[in-house]
Amino acid sequence: MAISRIRLRHASLLLGATILAGVSVSAQAATNSAVAHKATHKAASKRSTHAATKAAASRGTTAAAVSTTAPPSARSSALQSLAGPAPAGNESITVVGSALSTSNNTNANPVQIITSKQIAQTGVNNLGDYFMRLPSVGSSGVSNSVTNGGGGVSCVDLRNLGLSRVLVLVDGKRTTVNGASNCVDLNSIPVQQVASVEILKDGGSELYGADAVSGVINIKMRHDVNTGNITMRGSISQYGDAPEGMLSGFKGWNFDHGKGNITLFGQYLTSSGVMQRNRSWANPAAQNNPVTGQPTFGSGYASTGTFYPDSGGTYTSHDNGQTAVPFTKNDRYPFNRNQSLTSSYQDSSLSGDTHYDVNKHLTLYANVLYSHRTTNSFLAPVPVSGAIPPSTLPNSVYVPADYPGNPFGEETQVYRRMSEFGSRRTERASDTVTGMFGAKGEITHGWMYDASYTYGVNREQVRTLNVGNYANLLNAWGLRADEPGNPDSKLSYDPSVCQASAGCELSSPFGRLTQQGANYANYTTVENIQYQFRDTNFRVHKNHVVSMPWKNGGDLGIALGMEHRSEQVSDSPDPLVEQGIALTNAQSYAGGGFNVSEGYLEGKLNLLKNAFLAKDLTIDAQGRYSSYNTFGGAKNWKVAINWAPNRDIRFRGTLGTSYRQPNVYQMFGGQQLSYEFANDPCSQVASYGAQSATVAATCARQGIPSNFTMVSQGQVPTLQGGNAALKPETGRTYTFGTVITPHWIPGLSLSAEYWHYTVKNMISVIGTQYLLDQCYTGGNASYCNNIVRAPNNQIQTASALYENLGGLRTGGLDLDLDYAFRITRHDRLSLSNNFQQLISYQQQYVPGGQWYNYDGRLLYNNGSGQPRVRNYTTATWRHDAFSFTYMMSYTGGMVWNNQTVDLTKATGGRYKTPGIFSHDITLGYQLNRWSFQAGVRNLFDKKPPYVVDGATNSNVYQYGNLFVGRNVFLQAGVDF
Repeated sequence: MAISRIRLRHASLLLGATILAGVSVSAQAATNSAVAHKATHKAASKRSTHAATKAAASRGTTAAAVSTTAPPSARSSALQSLAGPAPAGNESITVVGSALSTSNNTNANPVQIITSKQIAQTGVNNLGDYFMRLPSVGSSGVSNSVTNGGGGVSCVDLRNLGLSRVLVLVDGKRTTVNGASNCVDLNSIPVQQVASVEILKDGGSELYGADAVSGVINIKMRHDVNTGNITMRGSISQYGDAPEGMLSGFKGWNFDHGKGNITLFGQYLTSSGVMQRNRSWANPAAQNNPVTGQPTFGSGYASTGTFYPDSGGTYTSHDNGQTAVPFTKNDRYPFNRNQSLTSSYQDSSLSGDTHYDVNKHLTLYANVLYSHRTTNSFLAPVPVSGAIPPSTLPNSVYVPADYPGNPFGEETQVYRRMSEFGSRRTERASDTVTGMFGAKGEITHGWMYDASYTYGVNREQVRTLNVGNYANLLNAWGLRADEPGNPDSKLSYDPSVCQASAGCELSSPFGRLTQQGANYANYTTVENIQYQFRDTNFRVHKNHVVSMPWKNGGDLGIALGMEHRSEQVSDSPDPLVEQGIALTNAQSYAGGGFNVSEGYLEGKLNLLKNAFLAKDLTIDAQGRYSSYNTFGGAKNWKVAINWAPNRDIRFRGTLGTSYRQPNVYQMFGGQQLSYEFANDPCSQVASYGAQSATVAATCARQGIPSNFTMVSQGQVPTLQGGNAALKPETGRTYTFGTVITPHWIPGLSLSAEYWHYTVKNMISVIGTQYLLDQCYTGGNASYCNNIVRAPNNQIQTASALYENLGGLRTGGLDLDLDYAFRITRHDRLSLSNNFQQLISYQQQYVPGGQWYNYDGRLLYNNGSGQPRVRNYTTATWRHDAFSFTYMMSYTGGMVWNNQTVDLTKATGGRYKTPGIFSHDITLGYQLNRWSFQAGVRNLFDKKPPYVVDGATNSNVYQYGNLFVGRNVFLQAGVDF
């Protein structure tokens, strides 16, 4: 597949990576055995956490886990003992959410830390698949299971606020996003190089800038390695498909007596997708949800043609257009047989990391990460019904009465699925490179600095095969527009248009194209996307500026910094796509950019320490000013308090603001056509219950007959695109909770946290079904202006551009438990549980308008769900070199909602989804330098719940991790 490759020279100025927060440890890790530590180091295949891999055994993913920053002179020796004993006592630590160090368990922000070992034991090959297990990760992200519209990326969402409202950092600093999806593609980050992941489950705009509305995910990479490792992994489903393979390796070298280090990483990953026809639960695909009777299956665009003569009725042909017969449900096209259920992808990653400690005042560092990813997926053959704006070609195919072989002898509208072209295949090739170089050290008297420059670029080429050329297809059918340039023009039979075109061979729209005609009318589109990112960052901090003058007073720490960032993106669609000539979603050019200069200040004051009823009392304040070239200035702030009356319990709370400017696509994106899952209200009037009479009256006023039937049932062509008039989002977040670490139960940590988000001027698009319902039920008659119908009353387009909607507010409760204890001298048990209770989730689509309650609802027609309860449990038993891990995930049941009202027995055949459990197990064994793992994911082959989504019979965003079914994996790794 042709693809423009990014060469490393594009990153020539820009090697780099900061070592932010160095080695991670846990306060409880000192109890770990050396064997467990070695196993953790080998599990670097997923994300070795420097020394913090030890934290997994003792504290799991609790918010109390912390990471230690070693001074430059100590980094080398610290990292040589990745599997060695953890440091004891109070460590100087820095975690996401603060630029200042503190001591163990004293972070006011709700931060969850995940170790490389915890990821490795799941057997997943990318971070996105692991994140789907976590209760705090919502269903508004994108996974590799999203084949239609997913863009071949894996992007994460927190708290169901959307993937554009979470900020993903690498080593504490921004990184390159995927230009097509405008999010950090987790496929491009090799899991073998990941040391740990910190998730700030609280807003972070005041410290990190825009996008950190729902929180921050900081992916900490491995640095300063002076050993080597090779790891291999393979997996396959119980059905014999979906094979995956991974080969990774790293090697590090110290030089100049440990003052410098060079580390190289490499990883290759391949994953073969699953075809939908190979999963019985996904076939046939339901298109609607009737109250009584069977759903409609398949598409009304038949490969044998769907014909609508002027005299009425719906027909097809079973003898290649010689005669016409009435169209029945058996003629509907089973598109599910030709489309992918999960994508196939390959990813190759290379990384180089180096540093050199000149002296305590100057450490030079540099890093570069390159990733090349290819994905491909299949869709059913392209359907044809006419042109879509901005095309000036005829918007409907009306075959004239005098057309030779017209079986009706009257003007007839033709819909057809072009099986002659073959299944559509989308091939994506993406190259991402991020380079950083910088310097850091001590200025004087404990004042530390870190200055860096980062450059990143992503280039992606998208080829879509077998989409067809509408102009050439009309030529092959011998049809000519009576009024060229007028989309409403009628067509006349004129075989000369084919005879005058090289390669054209005349065929009939009532039958199949000849092979030569198919070759002539077929077409492959090519789209090119590029994203560029530049970031200059300067930070200064001192943890102990001054001590408080009163008894038991602590220290004041100060951090400040400046940042200048610029982002540009360009998306150049295929010329025929841009003109609306290709038989695929129309799209126009998108391009633009912005730059921002920012400054921030943080102060952390330890008011009391080791005092009566104040083992620790600390307040923290953060502020940030941002100056955008697009929107001017913005201010954000955050305050936090952390109070520990004794060493066993701690109370904490935060209150802050958030800010998010529209991204480049939302501001400058050109219009494009998307086929959204929705149904025409005029084709299902009875399903509206008490509002049925209003819907029927609105349809009648528009001249739509009462027996109207929607041809493309389940999909409505929707025009989407950018809006230069958008305003930034603003928001407010608060959290409060407690952490309990009773000293009389060593290894136990409990935490409870209440969280609440409010977002105003929310940037989004109106859901297609919501738009249709508001028009036809009279809820908002102005939306009727966004709906365009063809002469046969079918919806030609619905327009839903980005706009500032009313707002969103949501809140919930997190309960986390981690407990590690020794059973015998040879046995140890570690338990971890993450629980989330959603208390509220409300959304407003019009400023000042109605608030819709989606708590415990599944928006089945647009993909996202808000289960009230989610839970993830792990239990690991270790016996010397052997380990056994059990993992359980639970997602609560949900009532189906169409974005306006809940479905009931009276309005839908199915109206709710039950709660669902899934289970995994992993066995591990350590043999000298070798480590082995074997596991089963989805142990009981749990099928995803049935959901009428119009495509897969489930909800890929909520349940995509169950699509493959039961699968097994084996892994072996060796240190050297």
